[in-house]
Amino acid sequence: MDILTAVDQSQKFVLVVPTERELDATPNAPEGTLRAYISNYDVASIASMAEEMFRAPIHRGMRTLDRSKFQKTALLNAARVFDNKNISKLRAALERSKDALQQDRLGSVHADPDPERAKAGKKCILLRPGVANLHISSRNGNPTNGCEAQSARPYSPTLMDLVQQQLIEIVPFSLQLDYAYWTYHDIITAILPEEAQDEVPSGFSQVGHVAHLNLRDDYLQYKTLIAEILMDKNPGVKTVINKIDDVGGENEFRTFKYEVLAGPDELNVMISEENCIFNFDYSKVYWNTRLNTEHRRLVELFKEGEAVCDVMAGIGPFAVPAGKKGVFVWANDLNPDSFASLEDAVTRNKVVDYVRPFNEDGRTFIKTASAQLAQSSRKVEIMSKVSKKDGPAAKPRVLRTLEEPKTFQHFVLNLPASALTFLPSFIGLYPAALRSQLPEDFEMPLVHVYCFSTKSDDNVAEGVQICEEIGRQLGYAKMRVGKVGEDGEGAVEILDVRDVAPKKRMFCATFRLPREVAFRET
Repeated sequence: MDILTAVDQSQKFVLVVPTERELDATPNAPEGTLRAYISNYDVASIASMAEEMFRAPIHRGMRTLDRSKFQKTALLNAARVFDNKNISKLRAALERSKDALQQDRLGSVHADPDPERAKAGKKCILLRPGVANLHISSRNGNPTNGCEAQSARPYSPTLMDLVQQQLIEIVPFSLQLDYAYWTYHDIITAILPEEAQDEVPSGFSQVGHVAHLNLRDDYLQYKTLIAEILMDKNPGVKTVINKIDDVGGENEFRTFKYEVLAGPDELNVMISEENCIFNFDYSKVYWNTRLNTEHRRLVELFKEGEAVCDVMAGIGPFAVPAGKKGVFVWANDLNPDSFASLEDAVTRNKVVDYVRPFNEDGRTFIKTASAQLAQSSRKVEIMSKVSKKDGPAAKPRVLRTLEEPKTFQHFVLNLPASALTFLPSFIGLYPAALRSQLPEDFEMPLVHVYCFSTKSDDNVAEGVQICEEIGRQLGYAKMRVGKVGEDGEGAVEILDVRDVAPKKRMFCATFRLPREVAFRET
């Protein structure tokens, strides 16, 4: 190792303290040479040093996860705190001066590196990589006068002041890092080969205790490693599965084939969404956590006392939260397992007065539910709450009474792959015989139908295509992109819900059912 004697005062420096062995191995080192040398690292170099210091060990050839291989010692310095009552103030001062270690998932306050001091409860504050050791002595045992240390200032005046005030002293600190410290991304990128680093598998859907992956073929050879690390780094995950059939293989119930990569093959889960609890077997029903925002958006459109027909209700992500806000929902799903979970959710979340579950074909349900609603008579009394301060004799009183309407204000068709093909069921929805039982001025319902289409930056072409298909299914050529309630009959609002694939997007098309379609004789 070369001992550098020239110092460029224009640079920021890192003071590195070599070991006796390194000094002894230095050729021609004169007697009295300082036990230190100066490296002219700039700020970028210090940042690079920190990045390398805390990077997980590389094990490109690993195929079976060996957690013991992920061990590392980070050689740092620490500010030894003489009086523990000063820890908070000293840490704040060193954080402001950027001297304290600021590393994700690592606190800066640790036990003193000296075992005896640590046993007595003494603490130290870890310093960022690059902060030098101020305890410099000459090789022949004569201490320096401090000038050499002053010439190499990788630390702030704040740190120097604290040392001079004898509030702290700088000591070496060996920080032990292990598998538990690094994240999923840290570990998996240390294992995957360089050519597989472009799109590291990181996204997954978590449904209860189940993590659902959809791995690309390129990563299938690493699937067990990926699953084990993912489960290690996500405490709530107990089972990891991977979808093994393509989109075209999905059945009419939108369930999928899967393989278990880690954990037990137990997919009975319980989840909470919008303050509602759902219990279901994920292998037998459809559920998509990423649709939470869309569930909330649509339910917010429903008003207390309205009636909603949820044609493909699944386990009830629209129906149950709507019921909680006093909306009458007729919720249907063809899948018997979804229907069973829907019934459970209705009871579990105490919305029996508002939500009626059905297990029928959606195409016929649109018409039968509309006819049955006209004959239905349901009222729900909204009661006041009684508190202890009202006294033991107090009883709840009726605040208001909600009466179920005779027509639906909303229809929801959430089956994006085929929902548009259900629209012909709205033709002749209200024949003359049924209209005679309804109020003369009843308003046509809003239809919210989900579908897939291509994707573009502005969705203009997709909107036109969706409207054309809606018009074709309804036999009504006036359907067009517009604002419902402002642009006349046939206006369709197109909402971009989410990306499904690189060239595929999910949309929600909302329109008010045209009277000509609803009253058409069939």
